[in-house]
Amino acid sequence: MSFTTEASRAIRSTIVLWVISAVIYPFAMIAFGQIVFPFQANGSAIQNAQGQVVGSALIGQPFTSDRYFNSRPSTTSYSTADPNKDEGGVLKTGVSGASNLAPSNPALLERIKGKDDPDPSKRVEGDLNRLKTVGVRPTADLVYTSGSSLDPHITPEAARAQVARIAKARGLQPQQLETLINQNTDGRFLGIFGEPGVNVLKLNLALDALKSAS
Repeated sequence: MSFTTEASRAIRSTIVLWVISAVIYPFAMIAFGQIVFPFQANGSAIQNAQGQVVGSALIGQPFTSDRYFNSRPSTTSYSTADPNKDEGGVLKTGVSGASNLAPSNPALLERIKGKDDPDPSKRVEGDLNRLKTVGVRPTADLVYTSGSSLDPHITPEAARAQVARIAKARGLQPQQLETLINQNTDGRFLGIFGEPGVNVLKLNLALDALKSAS
């Protein structure tokens, strides 16, 4: 068999494999995702009552108002840092991730408020005091950040700990909020993996809908 024949066969094989792996397969997966899992394939986007996309079910957002269920603290402020005011260096090494500080490191508890206020404050201690002041029993996920700092969930216990504060701020009955929490609690994956969690964005959207309905 001549060199020309071998070379031609190799080139044809390469082209066929390229078409299958680089064209047919990716487009087949895109079509499969759009048909079978359209919500997940399009970023798990969450819409409000007006049909506007307000976030993703996979990425947390900061909620700190007494009228809403507060989200878990984030070392990256959920990637909402302003590039022009990035005193904490949030955007220097990416938009997600933990602080990588050991539990024994005192810097884990500290947060620099900024150039206008050079005195350090204790972030964890400050959150503990803030929660206690508004009558919220602190839970671990309301005080400590997650590994990614983009966690969209809090535990059902953390959500229930905020019921009294939100009920007072919105003039609602605690039982109404308990029902919302139960309705928006995600169970374990396949019933055995992980722990139940409450998506804070979904819960707060349901909370606004409850307010408007009442």
